[in-house]
Amino acid sequence: MTPEVAARALTAGGLVILPTETVYGLAADAANAEAVARIFEAKGRPHFNPLIAHVADAAQAGRIAVLDDRARRLAEAFWPGPLTLVAPVRDGNAVCDLARAGLDSVAVRVPGHVGARAVISAFGGAVVAPSANRSGRPSPTTFADAMEETGAFAAAALDGGPCAVGVESTVVSVLDGTVSLLRPGSVTRAEIEAVVGPLTESAEGHRSPGRLTRHYAPRAPLRLNAETARDGEILLGFGPGVGEARWSLSPSGDLREAAANLFRLLREADRNEPAGIAVAAVPEEGLGEAISDRLRRAAGFVG
Repeated sequence: MTPEVAARALTAGGLVILPTETVYGLAADAANAEAVARIFEAKGRPHFNPLIAHVADAAQAGRIAVLDDRARRLAEAFWPGPLTLVAPVRDGNAVCDLARAGLDSVAVRVPGHVGARAVISAFGGAVVAPSANRSGRPSPTTFADAMEETGAFAAAALDGGPCAVGVESTVVSVLDGTVSLLRPGSVTRAEIEAVVGPLTESAEGHRSPGRLTRHYAPRAPLRLNAETARDGEILLGFGPGVGEARWSLSPSGDLREAAANLFRLLREADRNEPAGIAVAAVPEEGLGEAISDRLRRAAGFVG
């Protein structure tokens, strides 16, 4: 399928399976409330959870959101790429109220995947594209998994290969003169602070997608910081000698490899219908902060 075919489907109000560098998305015209409602229907997603507007470049983002100096510095440093900025909305018609969950802010990013940007450019407007899974389920990082989850709802689908990053974008708030981390991702806290200085704590988590307590969850119960598997469990290892190589997030202890493998292995383990899925401890520094966040939410708790 070409970007032009996908763009025509979006213009007609249809949904599109869209590859990004983070996870596969289920995309719709951000300005079309009926199309956005179809995403919520397909995902079974709570309507209070806002969506990210994906745009072709920083100039388009600036027409939708009010980007201050710090936001522009972050955009210059990390776009195109897996960073989402939550900023005051400038054009509420470009990203409809339903997509923004009724908020006066909007989440925007320029995806790093060339295919995604080609579709957005051909379409000409902003595109919302939450992960192409049923709400609460592990996000799809392959075309096959995306099609299995929500392909039946899509008018078009673009196969962009396996996702390179494997966890959703980092979400940063640039509201009220402060910069705060709302959702960790592959752009790390340290990398953000190197650009804009120390981050502030925020109570604005409701402005970010992916913050439900139980999210990214397999059907099997998840047990964290495990050293060995209990009867009937599959152990997802991390690091040398922890569990079977087939089920290791990263045999060498590489956090980027672990992030890329996380959702795929959760889904593959779940297909085996185990009594539970045990996951070895993952260091929380750098990208490990994002991996641990996703695992805690998959297990049904945060903290």
